[in-house]
Amino acid sequence: MTVFIVEDEEHSKKTLVNFLTKYVPEASIVGSASLVSQAIIEINSRKPDLIFLDVDLPDGNGFEILDGLTDPVPGVIFVTAYNQYAVKAFQVSAIDYLLKPVDPLLLKKSILKAMSETTSDELKTKKEVLQTNRYDGLKKLALPTQQGVYMVKIADILRIEADGNYAKIFLISGETVFVSKQLKIFEEWLEGMGFFRVHHSHIINLNFLQKYNKGEGGSVVMDNGHEVEVSRRRKEDFLKAISRQN
Repeated sequence: MTVFIVEDEEHSKKTLVNFLTKYVPEASIVGSASLVSQAIIEINSRKPDLIFLDVDLPDGNGFEILDGLTDPVPGVIFVTAYNQYAVKAFQVSAIDYLLKPVDPLLLKKSILKAMSETTSDELKTKKEVLQTNRYDGLKKLALPTQQGVYMVKIADILRIEADGNYAKIFLISGETVFVSKQLKIFEEWLEGMGFFRVHHSHIINLNFLQKYNKGEGGSVVMDNGHEVEVSRRRKEDFLKAISRQN
């Protein structure tokens, strides 16, 4: 496996080199760059299998490098020192990333994921989602499905239903997307964005709530006519949430 490093901080670059040498002996480092212009030329020439890409560089950013690469695009792992909000933008885009200072165990895990899952088309979709969320706030999710990466606008999600280790995402268009992620992940991603987990197996978008039916826990009816149970222990918090929504 050939690896190229794009990093303008010498200490961070040396750390990556040392960790790759020690923990990923099958990796062969074929070059490095600290500038966008230099990185594009070198990567297109050397065609590495994988690149470690710093987000912010003296003459631009890592997204500009991706825009300048020719096919086949290598696997990409972003390296970032961003804050918690920006990290969420990476998570919902499904792009592999490492936080500085780099953890060697997460390094190896991220390499295996980046090398096994990303095609050029999938990377293009993930990059678009990441760029949108980074500059405009969390607006889209990049969802890995059996058919590839599916890009979904968060505002178009009507509800999400747990299905074992999978989740079914119901969109206002009537389409349903099956994703191999647990409901807890979506609960974390969508926190503070008008969604509420009304049941251990259901998250709803309060913007599409049509009515609430009273009962021990009660139930809700969504704009598409779907009725969803509200658990007894979540009822009080749910009623508070919809009162704040109004």
